[in-house]
Amino acid sequence: MDDNIQKLTLKREVGLMGAVSLIGGTMIGAGIFMTPQTVLYSIGSPGASLVVWASGGLLVMLASFCYAELGTVIRESGGEYIYILKTSGPVLAFMLIFSSVLFVRPAGVAGMALGFAQYVVAPFYPDCPPPVLLVKCVAAAAIIGLGIVNCLNVRLSMSVQVFFMVAKVLALAVIIIGGMVMLIKGHTDNFEDSFENTNMGINPIGIAFYQGLWSYDGWNNLNYVTEELKHPEVNLPRAIVIAISLVTGLYLLVNVSYLTVMTPKELMSSSAVAVTWGNKVLGSWGWIMSVAAALSAFGSLNGTFFSGGRVCFVAAREGHLPDILAMAHVRRLTPSPALIFTTVVSLLVLIPGDFQGIVNFFSFTAWFFYGITLSGLLYLKIKKPELPRPYRVPIILPILVLIAAIFLVLAPIIDNPQIEYLYVTLFILSGAIIYIPFIHYKLCPGLLTKLTVFLQLFLEVAPAEKNL
Repeated sequence: MDDNIQKLTLKREVGLMGAVSLIGGTMIGAGIFMTPQTVLYSIGSPGASLVVWASGGLLVMLASFCYAELGTVIRESGGEYIYILKTSGPVLAFMLIFSSVLFVRPAGVAGMALGFAQYVVAPFYPDCPPPVLLVKCVAAAAIIGLGIVNCLNVRLSMSVQVFFMVAKVLALAVIIIGGMVMLIKGHTDNFEDSFENTNMGINPIGIAFYQGLWSYDGWNNLNYVTEELKHPEVNLPRAIVIAISLVTGLYLLVNVSYLTVMTPKELMSSSAVAVTWGNKVLGSWGWIMSVAAALSAFGSLNGTFFSGGRVCFVAAREGHLPDILAMAHVRRLTPSPALIFTTVVSLLVLIPGDFQGIVNFFSFTAWFFYGITLSGLLYLKIKKPELPRPYRVPIILPILVLIAAIFLVLAPIIDNPQIEYLYVTLFILSGAIIYIPFIHYKLCPGLLTKLTVFLQLFLEVAPAEKNL
């Protein structure tokens, strides 16, 4: 083949601003507007809930430093999947991709879309909960719309991400300033004896952390798109520090503001905390908070979509998913088949969609794979110290985060065993059973090849090379 022929690769179009928006803009989603009441309900006291939010931010910061080292040693897109593939082997990596592509990612997308939809329709139903069917239709429309935007152009989806990131930070700033004004006026009643009634059991602490950490989800988003990041060795660690410190600070101040304006009882009984806050502080302008929360969830959904499509794409490139998903559009250079596939699976998950259940079981699987990824970093540090590392962390960091990951996986199961955890575990393990015939022995029917050729012509896509 002639060397002059240009190889098809995804372009490096994500700069530092885009990178910060991809992390921060995905982290600040519906979570901070929806989970403060469940954190407070689980842990029992305002003081302890603030400790949970601060500890969650710290844990995520430490974990992302470890990921920054992994991202500069293994410079491929794909996040946990590619790191597990390179350090723990293909079977574990396939188990991750199997559960991630069929369940975890789509559940995350569906959860965010439902969050977005609830806030969009809330102002039209002030006195009663909105019809479930309407909420799901709005959520489906959001997923399809973002699928189209992401298929069209990388720059367009990055512009969407930066715009929504700015809108969210402004919305959270309104909440913080409102809270500060109330504090200065002397509304400090909720902070007296703020650790009274704290639940000290393993299960309440674990569940409170799960709910809090769900609001921080997206901290590892940049590692999914390393090959599209300009100067990753500089921008990856930099974007992580800027985005996560910003988000943790905002989250703490927003929770202080919520607790200044509402009593713990009011906070726990609210279905949409930000809207309740808006009605109390902004009066007739309270609807602004609905809009802000909807924008926030939409931006987060876009970030999850952007990175989720890349995971499918990388796994297909490594031969763990059908070849068609490893192709990119010949002119637009976006991994459109992987994005279309993510859209379809997310819409299917949306049909049953129960929000709270999605969060708890999602966290359980996510932290299981984060733990495996971090043990991979320990393996690289001990066994392969000679690999070039533009950025390195002390060995104690991955050890601390690994201990936290083990606690987060085991705590709820030991303290309150539920049959669902067994189902999720069996679901992950079933990935290994599928791996042996279809991936290892390549028992792939000829029909799939014909389908690939048809879809390749229909979608105007071709196989894409690695961009290292």
